[in-house]
Amino acid sequence: MHQTVAVTPPGKGVPTKYAAFSGLWAGRLDGMYDAKLAVQTISSDGKVTVTYAWGNLGDNYPGEAAGAGRIVGTTLKLERLPNGAEVSFVMLSDGALAGTVRLAGQTSTGAFLRQ
Repeated sequence: MHQTVAVTPPGKGVPTKYAAFSGLWAGRLDGMYDAKLAVQTISSDGKVTVTYAWGNLGDNYPGEAAGAGRIVGTTLKLERLPNGAEVSFVMLSDGALAGTVRLAGQTSTGAFLRQ
């Protein structure tokens, strides 16, 4: 992930359950594909801006994409990325995120931990 990616702490009006998603996260999809998520901003209605970066994932080369999404309940779902990937994260009771990436008919999953 590019070093200039910045995270803005959530404001006082952002519910705690949304604020928990804020920050830098790193994980491995299917135990072998590195990925990172920066939840950069969160609004009080659950809208987010993010940067998502991935290593080699099947036929998809490493890359990075800025995007937007929304938190509903315990799930952060990103808008479709430019490479066509559908990405979502579920907040687990232990504070980790369970990530799911759907791309080109394949689904990859993995745990993401706050950095």
